[in-house]
Amino acid sequence: MTAPDDATFRLLHEVRLRGVVELQETEIVTLLIDDGFVARSTRGIRITTEGRVTHASWARLPGGGEEERVAQRAYERFLPLNSELLRVCSDWQVQPGGSPNDHRDPRYDWSVVDRLHTLDERIGPVASRLGRTIDRFAAYRPRLRAALARVDEGETEWLTSPRLDSYHTVWMQLHEDLLLALGADRATENGPGE
Repeated sequence: MTAPDDATFRLLHEVRLRGVVELQETEIVTLLIDDGFVARSTRGIRITTEGRVTHASWARLPGGGEEERVAQRAYERFLPLNSELLRVCSDWQVQPGGSPNDHRDPRYDWSVVDRLHTLDERIGPVASRLGRTIDRFAAYRPRLRAALARVDEGETEWLTSPRLDSYHTVWMQLHEDLLLALGADRATENGPGE
């Protein structure tokens, strides 16, 4: 199937990366439903199996081009940082000794946030270059920075909550988008997944 217009791809891409999205009934949503790429659910619009297959072919960057080379370099730089982010998120949720982090110890929380800032400084150039080269990646850097700013303001859920565009949520979407762009499979990666 040929690639759709940009608006249709972006909408299907968002549904694919988020899982379920609450959307207004628009012409594009109706078209995607009619084509069998998305379906209504109790929580919103979700991607179908057919939609996943079609989306994967649309999301894959053309092989051998500059965009693919930039995405591959970004992915190679991303993977080691991914392990660090997983550790930061784990430490944010559970304190040493295994007790849940109730965020009442500001020293502990700020030590984790400091590590997140260091990690953010390292992913920044990767995400920025990727976004300058491939338009669909342009929003990741600002979204990561926005989530980090919320964490800095003391809104603790903005580091790991799956219900928000938290730092971890945006990071996970960037990871998935890189895999889709390269036609790669998470199962072949070294190390733990998100």
